[in-house]
Amino acid sequence: QVHLVESGGGRVQAGGSLRLTCTSSEYTDNSDCMAWFRQTPGMTRELVAWIDNDVGTLDSNRVKYGDFVKGRFTVSQDRTKTTLYLQMNHLQPDDSTMYYCAANHACYWDPTFYDFWGPGTQVTVYS
Repeated sequence: QVHLVESGGGRVQAGGSLRLTCTSSEYTDNSDCMAWFRQTPGMTRELVAWIDNDVGTLDSNRVKYGDFVKGRFTVSQDRTKTTLYLQMNHLQPDDSTMYYCAANHACYWDPTFYDFWGPGTQVTVYS
């Protein structure tokens, strides 16, 4: 069982930055994929970014971002592959929502395929 905990959310003025951190209890084949999703109440959870550590993954698929990111966010991981980061720059009010860390044996755009989730961290961007 992989346990995930997010941190780093908060309030920031539009145009500002936040760095989210996701700490995993372990790195196993079940967490080869670590990802950030976000979900506004009443909406489907959407992919923000993923890192795929599976050795069979093509380099072109190793890091993916949601279309709305538009170069503003950067996902990264520490050397132990147990900590996932999301550097978010040029934040806008539309980015205000809950952000969730997820882990799975493989990466998918569909959040229903992910086995492990953190409780989430709230990001609020005010104008």
